[in-house]
Formats: sequence, structure tokens, C-alpha cells
Amino acid sequence: MSRLRYSLLLAVLLASPAAAQNLDSLLARMTLEEKLGQLNLLSANGRASPEQMQLVRAGKLGGLFNVIGAENTTPVQRIAVTESRLKIPLLFGLDVIHGYRTIFPIPLAEAGTFDPEVAEATARAAGAEAAAAGINWTYAPMVDIARDPRWGRIAEGSGEDPYLGSLMAAARVRGFQQSIFATVKHFAGYGAAEAGREYNETEISERTMREIYLPPFKAAVDAGVASVMSAFNDIAGVPSSGNAWLTDTVLRREWGFKGFVVSDWTSVAELMQHGIAGSQAEAGRRALTAGVDMDMQSGIYIDALAALVRSNRIPMAVVDTAVMRVLRAKLYLGLFRDPYRARPQPASAELRALARRAANESIVLLRNDRGLLPLAKTATIAVIGPLADSKEEPLGPWHTQGQAQDVVTVLQGIRSRASGVQVVYAQGAGVEDTSTAGFAAAVAAAKRANVAVLVLGERGDMSGEAASRSSLGLPGVQQQLLEAVAATGTPVVLVLMNGRPLIVEWASDHVPAILETWFLGVEAGNAIADVLFGDVNPSGRLPVTFPRVLGQVPIYYNHRNTGRPYDANNKFTSKYIDVPNTPRYPFGFGLSYTTLAYSDLKLSAPRARVTDTVTATVTVANTGKREGTEVVQLYVRDEVASVSPRVRELKAFQRVTLKPGESRAVSLRVAVRDLWFIGLDMKPVVEPGTFHVYVGPNSAEGLETSFECIP
Repeated sequence: MSRLRYSLLLAVLLASPAAAQNLDSLLARMTLEEKLGQLNLLSANGRASPEQMQLVRAGKLGGLFNVIGAENTTPVQRIAVTESRLKIPLLFGLDVIHGYRTIFPIPLAEAGTFDPEVAEATARAAGAEAAAAGINWTYAPMVDIARDPRWGRIAEGSGEDPYLGSLMAAARVRGFQQSIFATVKHFAGYGAAEAGREYNETEISERTMREIYLPPFKAAVDAGVASVMSAFNDIAGVPSSGNAWLTDTVLRREWGFKGFVVSDWTSVAELMQHGIAGSQAEAGRRALTAGVDMDMQSGIYIDALAALVRSNRIPMAVVDTAVMRVLRAKLYLGLFRDPYRARPQPASAELRALARRAANESIVLLRNDRGLLPLAKTATIAVIGPLADSKEEPLGPWHTQGQAQDVVTVLQGIRSRASGVQVVYAQGAGVEDTSTAGFAAAVAAAKRANVAVLVLGERGDMSGEAASRSSLGLPGVQQQLLEAVAATGTPVVLVLMNGRPLIVEWASDHVPAILETWFLGVEAGNAIADVLFGDVNPSGRLPVTFPRVLGQVPIYYNHRNTGRPYDANNKFTSKYIDVPNTPRYPFGFGLSYTTLAYSDLKLSAPRARVTDTVTATVTVANTGKREGTEVVQLYVRDEVASVSPRVRELKAFQRVTLKPGESRAVSLRVAVRDLWFIGLDMKPVVEPGTFHVYVGPNSAEGLETSFECIP
């Protein structure tokens, strides 16, 4: 369902006297328990339990999640619309994050495509598959900005940049809502968990919240997202699921959000653990009055709030408002007219083709010394590593109904592509093994081969929720395995499979070729083989910074300057004494099998007003021998402002495919009003002055020019 369709239909529903009267009449006939029931959301275990079915009959349940398959959702929906007193249909939710049965690359990988059209397409396909299985509501997209790779849920978002994150958020909302409701989560600041430790507290200034963490949520709201999920974390001591500033002031009053807010799993009950509520009833009161409309899994609204409403500690108007938001959503989704929403299963071949395309675009070439890649025709290839023939791990975290049997492994992909070439395989070690017993076989395989492809990294469940890591190196004995194989003298290609940036310092100095492939989903092996053999020229770019050492974390490109910026000749400047300030690989970085050159950067005008748009034009030339796709990136820096400006901020990008010898003038448009920051009065402002513009292949390189913003 497109944003346009969403906006128009919602406007019609809100404005339609008949629709409003029908909902008003329904609300008037509801008992207090039935009203609270609409705000009650519980998890099933594949199918609804007898107890949950009884709650449906009694009108004490507004939705279920984790009911899998239309054969299980339909009977429960039939109870709701034929046996309950008011015949109100249910919402059926599921965490459809990066695919339903057909698993696409994890969102972090997909952000590396710098291609919102791909993100929209995979979300649309995932939504269609889920809808065919009886699901009408997904708890995605996750849009939390993450600057600390220790945090496991960095895998579920779009990385560290609010501009890229906003484009991907809007694209995924548009894609999902072609067929099911989307939920933007986790509102807000969840990605700033201290020490990268899951569910931890956050300390975020309002300025940073508005400049960095909130923009992707705003983009999702502007794209017409149906629901918002409140987060687990607190923000400076106020938990998100009881934070009226977030869910009322910002979300509804400032942004005009008309949908409904659902809590995360038991996050209402967890207000007691946070220490801001002494009882379930108080936790429920705090959440509901803050604007959290549906209580996921706690059961507190239905079990503990009726007495507070009857004693007027919670005004009935608060309950009615929340109920109307849920009812209006169900009406908009068409559940009163078509509660079962039978949908066809999308064509499998089309889904697999899309999965392969998305995976191809997600792969980032980090290193390619002496042009080892793409692999030339050779006699023998050794494929080594704990992830080389894994069918489970390429699915990554949150793979819903994805099945290992559907996955093409890296070994399978290489064997399929490398016809006429001998491929030898050795596991070497498991992902977290402490034993080196398998090293001898791996070393022997490498010695027999002309090139060794090592597939190393993390298990799929080492990223995602409740998967924080205190270290970012290769787990287990994988580093030793890498060094042992490299010591044979056989050229090594390191294929990384992981859900977060890893520290790969040794490899970056000693291994000639490195591919970052993330968790690519069902077509992982084919996509990786496509890139290894040059059928696809890698075009992925890093959506997040790769540190050199753990001590640099958190590290991100769009930081503010200091009063003593780095100076190699001055000890008393901001730097480490044992490692460079710079990352190993910066945000936006990614190599190609061809070479590209930038020249002739020009702006459409030397001066511009806030109401104007500035166009930067740069010539990009393919100076190599292969066709390649470049992601041309534009960054801006405000030279002087009333608040210390960030050193660079991404404001535009464009994917450009060039044939060998081809050059093209690429134009990137930036609205001057989008160069805002939060001023001293805590309001967005664009101040007059000089803005530096950088256009290049990543956040650390590029041509530079400037323009003046005039009053």
C-alpha cells in the first residue's frame, strides 16, 4: 500500500461521517473490559491456545502475534467475528524483519546497497509472503541509529547515519504497507544503549535525539506508517514506554501521527524494574497515559486498569482515545469488511531473483590487493571455514519462517559457478571452537589450491536481540585458522559473514582480498560466487564505520569537532597515543573491480537562501576495464554555527553505472532547508554562513567546494 494510498484512505476514513459514526457507535456499545481488551496483545506459540481463544470470545483481546499460517489465523479470526459479542476482528502480528519464508539480506546489509528501491522491493515481497500466511501486521522496520557495533541489534537497522536511515525507513514502510501494516521501532534511542549492552540505559541529549535518533522515525511517519513501537530503554531516566514527551509531545503533537503505539514485549511491566512504578496497575497507568495504546504481552491493561478507570485515576477519555486508534487502524486495514484477508502466495522464482539481486548489491569489497579478485580461471580452489558450508547461519537473526533447506551455501555457490575447477573443502573449525584439531586438514587443502577462500565470522544468533558482544574479533579460533592458512603462501580471499562491524586489523594488513557479505539470506552462496568470479562487480558500501580496535568504540563519521582537533605535531590534541584516530574502514567505503575518478565539481550557485535548492554536479569517469556501479556521495559541513557543527553529514547520494571508459556528469540536489540543526532555542534552524560540500566515494574522501547561505 503506497504512502499516497495510505494518506488518501486514512484521510477519507477520518473525515467520513459514516465511518466515524460507525466507530463511535461501536465504542459506545463497548464495556470497559471490552475496551481494555482491544488494547491487549498476546503472543501465541504457532497457534492460539484454548485460553487465548476464550479471551477472543470474551472480547478481551485486540490482537495476537506469532500465530503462524493462515490455517491457524483463520479459525481464531472466525471466533472473533462470529462468536464475540461485538464481532471486532483481530490483528495478527509477526516480526517479519527481512523476509517471511524467503529470507533477504539483513537490514544492515541492505542499507549497504545505498538503494532504497531494493529495500522497498524486499519489504514489499516479505509483506506479500506474510499476508498469504495470514499475517496483517509486522513489527518492522527497525530504524534505530546504532553507533556501537557491540550492540547486537545493529544488524536489524540501517547503521549510523540518519539520512541513509531515513530513506531506508520510508522505503521499507512503503514496501510492507502494500499488503500489511508496518511498525516503526524502537521509539526511541534504543540503539544508544550504554556499552552496547542490550536493554541498557541511554544518555541522549535532546539535541542529539532530534538530530540523530529521531529523523528515521519521522521519515517513517511521513511515509504513512501505521504503528509505532515504544522501546525498552530509558532516556536520561525516563523509560520510553512511559515517556509522554516521546509518544505524545513529539510523535503526536509535533509530527501529527494518527496511528497507534504498541509497547515492546512486556516493556509496560518492565516499568516496575525501571523503578518508576511500584505495581502493575501503576505501570499500566504510566504507559497508557503517556500514549502507549497497546500492551504487548504484559496483560496489565486488561488485568489491572479497570479499577483505576472506575476510580478516575485514568480518565475514560484516555482509554477511549487509545481504543479508537486501534479500531480505526482495523477499519483502515479493511478487517471489518474482509477479516480473513486471503492473499495469494507470491511466485517463488521472482522472490529468489529479488533475494539474489539484493544480496549482490549488499556485498562490500573492503580490500583487493594486486587484483586478486575477481578470481581468474584456476585449477583448484580451497573453500575453508566454519561458515563455508553452513545453511543456517546465512539466514541471520530474526529469520521468521526461513528454512535452512532453502539456503545456498557459499561452498554450493562456488561449486555451481566454478565448473571445470576442482573445489576442495575443509571446515577447519566451528564458529566458536577452541580446538585447532581441524587446522591440519584446512592447511592441507590450502596447499593443494591456487587460491583459498576462507568464510569466517559469526553465527546468525550472535547478532540481533540479546546478542551484545564485549569483543569484535573473529570468535573462537577463527583468527588462528586464518593465520595458519595465510602462512601456506596460497593467496587468501577472506569472506566475512556477520551482523556487525568486526575488527579485522590483521586481515587488513596481511590478506590480499576481503569481502564483507553480512548475512545475505537464502541466495547467499550464489551472490557471493557472483562477486568472487566477477559476474557481478561489487557495489555495496559500508553503512557503518569499522573500527581498528575496540577502544575506539563508539566511532562514527558524523561527530562534532573538538576545541583541540587532531594534530600529529601537537601532543595536546584529541587523539590516542597507541592507535590512529581514523577507522579501519570509514562509513560509505567500498571498492570496485574497476577504477573511478572524480573531477570538475561545481555548484549551481555560489549563494543560496534557505528556500533554495543547491545542485552539485561532478564528473565521474570509469577509468578501468570493467563496468562498475559507483555510489556517488555528497556530504556537507557547516563552517560556523551557534552550536558546534558536525564535521560531515551525508545529504545526498546516487548509484551510477558506468561502462569502461565512460564518464558522466552526476547531479546531486540538496535543499538548503535540509541543512538544519537544533539551535540554542532547541528548534531546527539553518543559519547564514559558509557550507562546505564534499562529493566523493565515501565519508573520508572527495572533492570539495562551498557556497554561502544568505538571509
